[in-house]
Amino acid sequence: VQLVESGGGLVQVGGSLRLSCAASGFTFDTYAITWFRQAPGKEREGVACIVNSDGNTYYADSVKGRFTISSDYANDTVTLQMNNLKPEDTAIYYCAADPSKRTTSSWYLFPYDYWGEGTQVTVSS
Repeated sequence: VQLVESGGGLVQVGGSLRLSCAASGFTFDTYAITWFRQAPGKEREGVACIVNSDGNTYYADSVKGRFTISSDYANDTVTLQMNNLKPEDTAIYYCAADPSKRTTSSWYLFPYDYWGEGTQVTVSS
């Protein structure tokens, strides 16, 4: 099983980034894929989730209206489009996968079975 994130970088306030998570080694269509992030000195937190089995998506309140999560089922890739970035979005972003059916009250809870190595996002002011 492998999850490989890409697309992180340095961007100015108000800018955009597009993160990708390439998945392999499991049945992509049946998993929930979630982006988490962890800023220095803070706990890891859920950002956005897509449940590939039913297409439902969930977002943290702090990113609603700015971030969009989507799945490319042909290429087993999940994308996180991040717009109007703020300094508080600075963190290492991880994608994670789990076979359980995640809901609005559980998508951000641990554990998740598989994790990527993470990609750094830095928003400068």
